[in-house]
Amino acid sequence: MGENLTVSILGANGTMGAGAACVFAGAGFDVIMLARDRDKAEAGLKAAQSAARAEAIADRIKLGSYDNDLESSVRASAVIFESLAEDLSLKRHFFELIDRFRRPESMVATGSSGLSIAEMSKGRSESFRRNFLGIHLFNPPHVIVGTEVIPGAETDQALVKSAVTMLTRRLGRKVIVTKDRPAFVGNRVGFKVLNEVAQLACEYGTAYMDYLIGPQTGRAMAPLATIDLVGWDVHKAIVDNVHQNCKDEAHSSFALPEFMNHGVTSGQMGDKTPDRGGFYRKSGAETMALNPRTGKYAPLKRPAPIEFVEQMKRLNRVGRYHDAVAVLRGASGDDADRCRRVVLGYVSYALVRVGEVAASAADVDSIMSYGFNWAPPTAIVDLFGARETVKMLENLKLAVPSVLEQAARDSAKLFGGGLLEYGRAFVG
Repeated sequence: MGENLTVSILGANGTMGAGAACVFAGAGFDVIMLARDRDKAEAGLKAAQSAARAEAIADRIKLGSYDNDLESSVRASAVIFESLAEDLSLKRHFFELIDRFRRPESMVATGSSGLSIAEMSKGRSESFRRNFLGIHLFNPPHVIVGTEVIPGAETDQALVKSAVTMLTRRLGRKVIVTKDRPAFVGNRVGFKVLNEVAQLACEYGTAYMDYLIGPQTGRAMAPLATIDLVGWDVHKAIVDNVHQNCKDEAHSSFALPEFMNHGVTSGQMGDKTPDRGGFYRKSGAETMALNPRTGKYAPLKRPAPIEFVEQMKRLNRVGRYHDAVAVLRGASGDDADRCRRVVLGYVSYALVRVGEVAASAADVDSIMSYGFNWAPPTAIVDLFGARETVKMLENLKLAVPSVLEQAARDSAKLFGGGLLEYGRAFVG
């Protein structure tokens, strides 16, 4: 796409809308940030400038409101990027307006984190449907470069190619193309693990679960802290969508814990509501941790050290990932069993998605590494060994993915990335 094309962003005052504005403007596009009113658009611009750490990106950004500027902005744009709340009816309302005003050749993209592309484009014109797709950026998009492109059944393949080229060459993204399934690849896999850990926190506690399934297991941030960063409302929208629309082997893992349902209803959203908190809350300089059973907070106390966890941390810090995984494989006791089930559950669930929603294991690896900052599942398989991984999955009664069965038969390595990708998330 050319140097001076215009991008309209709807929902520009939201976290992802402002982040998208930062990314597009930073790549040289002219951007129009649209929100309910001018003040909200101004707030979005300030957030974009803060993300970019450069006030000068405002030189490429104009502001507007839906009532006054939607029609003219959409008519002027080569790309219309929708980043509204995850509300299907709200999105469909705005797509109806966009369909009325857009140029026939313009690209319409939704930034939805998992809603159906088919449902969002239902009832729209044939031209709209051919030029409509999902572009799922991960939060924060100016830092996290993993991106999913999700075509609909009627999306023009030339548009898909154009979108991928724009995202990779102009915006510097790591892109995979996924099928139109609830939550796509990254959130489908990632939020299964996050919600599973939230379920376990009911029984074992917040601090314990974030310690047990911390960075030493191959993730840049502990799971419950990640949910707080994402927002409980966003987490709920994603897992409810999958739980309602996917009856797969991990269906129960997507049942939102009742304490989180209650929290969202009462306005407890995580980091975005610092006074109410989430799994954690600040009280002055002190960090408080939630007791999911009681709904009360108490000063965060570091769990008693667990030897295999501490060993893994020490080994990962010096790049001895194989040795760290060997510690996890050989550790005994309930703590180790619990940790292995979550880690191997991630591997199993992620690689079973190959063919269903992801084109390849490499695509799953890419989005989990560059979208979530988690260790690629095939890297974990190679660290355990394919045959050993199959044995452990069978012992845990977890699904054995076909790509893993083949690797075990062939005594083959699965991971195709370099050393950076191999160890980038083992930072504990």
